[in-house]
Amino acid sequence: MHKLSMDELNRISKEDFERVEKLPIIIILDNIRSLSNVGAFFRSADAFRIGELVLCGITACPPHREIHKTALGADETVRWRYYESTEAACQALKSEGYRIFAVEQVEGSVPLQDFKFEPQTACILGNEVEGVSEEALPYCEGAIELPQAGTKHSINVSVCAGIVMWRVFEMLYLKIK
Repeated sequence: MHKLSMDELNRISKEDFERVEKLPIIIILDNIRSLSNVGAFFRSADAFRIGELVLCGITACPPHREIHKTALGADETVRWRYYESTEAACQALKSEGYRIFAVEQVEGSVPLQDFKFEPQTACILGNEVEGVSEEALPYCEGAIELPQAGTKHSINVSVCAGIVMWRVFEMLYLKIK
């Protein structure tokens, strides 16, 4: 066994990444406080060809040194836009035909493994302390929950996002390859 080199990994260039088709999924960052978490969102979105990130409220935007440090350049490849509020983002996405789902522990949430991702889906991931804001929940058609079996009630939001993005990638990208 040997560790694969960058050439052996056969990754596409930044220029090619701009041209390739992305998954028709949007990830909404609802008031994410940590710049490291924001960078991790970008890095995972790049890895799994997520269509776009929507940054809302207090979520920091590129260019920013701390975001770039964690994103390892994905802040330069992943498409993103910013809204002053998550509510404004949800209104805009609804008008574009997106169905919005919270990734949150709420009554009636669907376990991630049972959720069927379809094109034009947007997922909201919430603040590290408060979760998805109460103001954003009315825009959601439902909620997705990550089953857990430990003693804590949640996991880090960027880790959660990575798991959700992997599931989207598995369902929509790997299925068609």
